[in-house]
Amino acid sequence: MNLQERDRAVNWHPYTQMKTSGNAIPIIKGSGVYLFDNLGNKYIDAISSWWVTLHGHSHPYIAQKVSEQLNTLEQVIFAGFTHEPAIQLSENLLKLLPDNQEKVFYSDNGSTAVEVALKMCVQYAHHKTNKKSKILAFKNAYHGDTFGAMSVSARSIWTQPFNEMLFEVIFIDTPTFGNLEDLKSEIKSHQNEIICFIYEPLVQGAGGMLMYSAEDLDELMRFCREQKILMIQDEVFTGFGRTGKLFAADHLSEKPDIMCFSKGLTGGTMPMGITTCSDDIYNSFLSDDKYKTLFHGHSFTANPLACTAALASMELLLNEETQKNIQRISGQHCLFKKILKQLSNVENVRQTGTILAWEIKNNKETSYFNEIGKELYAELLSRGIIMRPLGNVIYLVPPYCITEEELNFIYKNILDVINSC
Repeated sequence: MNLQERDRAVNWHPYTQMKTSGNAIPIIKGSGVYLFDNLGNKYIDAISSWWVTLHGHSHPYIAQKVSEQLNTLEQVIFAGFTHEPAIQLSENLLKLLPDNQEKVFYSDNGSTAVEVALKMCVQYAHHKTNKKSKILAFKNAYHGDTFGAMSVSARSIWTQPFNEMLFEVIFIDTPTFGNLEDLKSEIKSHQNEIICFIYEPLVQGAGGMLMYSAEDLDELMRFCREQKILMIQDEVFTGFGRTGKLFAADHLSEKPDIMCFSKGLTGGTMPMGITTCSDDIYNSFLSDDKYKTLFHGHSFTANPLACTAALASMELLLNEETQKNIQRISGQHCLFKKILKQLSNVENVRQTGTILAWEIKNNKETSYFNEIGKELYAELLSRGIIMRPLGNVIYLVPPYCITEEELNFIYKNILDVINSC
């Protein structure tokens, strides 16, 4: 059997209807922005392989550092033990975050980083012996696929089989200048019930690359602070340069109590999640009472290899060349955005930093299941470009190493495909 047949015989792929999907494409090599299949075809990875690959595939510096660490220490239980890569990563990350972020809790991915954050808040409220029991979140939110993360994500066809098992959440619209007072009134009406507010800052990724302003979020955060509502800032997608700054937090004046990270954390090299928190959160768990412990952990918590990959990725992120590339990509997107806005079958063009998104007008449903997404995916793939439309929402989230010429190649082919729709 060939690779596709062997894969079909044993593997179950994510977000894939296995009965009707085509065979998966076997990828045998990655280098920079390119992925190579078993037939010798190469593809530009225009979405950073589900938004994780910051610096391109198989980056030699990250590979070197992980290899060195592999020969020193590959894994150690993180309960009762520690190691240099975890300490150094926490120190380095906290220096870049809002100054109220004081402690780091390690997990495995974005969903678990969110689970940890939710448990911190719920147990914090329990320690304070208050009667609050509800979470506040945005409509169209996506925070992950584990049960807690699903609960604070928008109810949809994805969550329908589990809806009766998900805990109650108060969902509100994302803030705009025109609706802020209404949002405040809604929150005020539940003031004594809400433990925490979880949100994706500036960009709601899987919800359709929906964008809103930092100024409006700041205003909403200030109000939540006044109401003594804890705030969880989910930067799993927006962190590590995607918004044009290191973190979405750098666009804001208000500070969250808890932050969640994953995806670009290790440069796409290895799985890892991080939840950071303020001293106020952390100190509420300090007690002679052993039952006030945060009872959460994962087998590979603070894995030394993943910590080492994250340290190397962060070093690359902070160097001058990468920062210039982020600004160049943002600038190129801005110019291409102007071209897209002139097209009659394109609407709602929006951009935040290196994230560019727009919608294709058609007569079909405007949702994740709009068939035009599959058609555009297939056509762009045939041209050597990997994109993964969210229904009729098309977006670009390229690695920071992409060149001006490679981006222009993507733009040209996108225009060709759109004009043929």
